[in-house]
Amino acid sequence: MSLGARTWWIAVLIALAATTATGAQQPERAIVEQPRPFGYVVGDLVTQRVLLTTPELEFEPITLPPVQRVNIWFERRAPRIETATAERRWLVVDYQLINAPQTVTTVQLPAWELETKASKAKLKIPAAPISVAPLVPNVSSAELRPDRQVSLIDTAPTRAMLLLWSIALGLTLAVWIGWLRWRNWRDSLDRPFARALRELQRIDDSRPEAWQALHRAFDQTAGRVLQLETLPALFERAPHLQPRRTEIERFFSQSSERFFGAGPPSDLVSVRGLCHELRRIERRHAQ
Repeated sequence: MSLGARTWWIAVLIALAATTATGAQQPERAIVEQPRPFGYVVGDLVTQRVLLTTPELEFEPITLPPVQRVNIWFERRAPRIETATAERRWLVVDYQLINAPQTVTTVQLPAWELETKASKAKLKIPAAPISVAPLVPNVSSAELRPDRQVSLIDTAPTRAMLLLWSIALGLTLAVWIGWLRWRNWRDSLDRPFARALRELQRIDDSRPEAWQALHRAFDQTAGRVLQLETLPALFERAPHLQPRRTEIERFFSQSSERFFGAGPPSDLVSVRGLCHELRRIERRHAQ
């Protein structure tokens, strides 16, 4: 082999060796949890987390990144290593935002490298864009992020069900109120003075049957047969009739004279009028 050819091969081998060595020293891309990309103002802390240890790999830094200002926007604070589990360790690096822009601005958290003890390999931590807002926001800024599109929800089935249940509720309430009014009406018709008033509408006040109908109402209210001497039992059983006590006693006195004495007096009590008043008291008391 000639001297020139031998020299050429030596040069090729040297170039290949240099290329291999350079490839071995290329930094590996680290597994990084970057901070959220928006919502910061001056003074806020921005945190990067670099994975050092997993079941498949392990990096032991030679030195931790120094505390220093890394650009006009950020200052790096003292890093620390946190152990999440026995097999996962993280390098946690905090940056403090030290400047405030005039408008909403996207700035770069700079990229950096971490040298490890294993063959002096390097981990490459990529840059991260961060959106920084001014202390006094300018709503006309072009840096504002657009609103996220919200998917529309079809409310037609819900509105239809709401209408259906509203109608059902309204019908139920109407039926219940109707039943309650009907029950009260029927109950009111069965009360003593209500029945007596219905009888009095068919006969004249002066007839004995009218007085007997009102007597039956008093007896049913007191729960016993009443006479003038036993009237206190009526007011003990139905104290709400006390306001008409004078008219009631007069009725019983005139009834005794009419049926067992010298005959009806000239100034007879209006049986229908008294029954109307007692029915009004009876209905008010029942409510």
